[in-house]
Amino acid sequence: MPRIKHLGRVDYGATLAAMQEFTAARGPDTEDEIWLLEHPPVFTLGLNTAPEHLLAPGDIPVIQTDRGGQVTYHGPGQLVAYTLVDIRRAGLNVRELVCALERAVIALLADYAITAAGRRDAPGVYVAGAKIASLGLRIRKGSSYHGLALNVAMDLEPFSRINPCGFADLPVTQLKDQGGPGDLQKIAGALEPRLLSELRL
Repeated sequence: MPRIKHLGRVDYGATLAAMQEFTAARGPDTEDEIWLLEHPPVFTLGLNTAPEHLLAPGDIPVIQTDRGGQVTYHGPGQLVAYTLVDIRRAGLNVRELVCALERAVIALLADYAITAAGRRDAPGVYVAGAKIASLGLRIRKGSSYHGLALNVAMDLEPFSRINPCGFADLPVTQLKDQGGPGDLQKIAGALEPRLLSELRL
């Protein structure tokens, strides 16, 4: 069983550094960890971000990060799950890891009678074509960090300042607006067993 950490609202830059340090220091017997948290408002740029996808950040900080993917937004009311997992030990390749994270969110949403799906061409989870969860990962020494971000009950306006995940005019939605609960702690508790099951942990 991995260690599950509920970290509350934490700074993005400090959390990124902590993930990098954890991954660099881990050995073959290091216990996996899942960090459940939320961030203050921040735009993060994946390694593949094209500058034109950051439209008008305004007063929200912009941080270059080392995950894959494009630009996204994190803010209060969004549940972030960082999966620090030895994927070789779990028997997962990168594509299987992405699909496992998507399935965990899809199963969670199904509990609230929300039909969702992944997209092969654009990782993440979608409800009626609108993105409700984003994925971004980095693999180092056979272990993953970063993870997924599920919109629960947040201000979605900052998504209009970017092309989310590199797609212009991509609609964005959240759990509360789809008829689900807006309680972040409740959703974190519900997502936990789904992650453990899908990640084979």
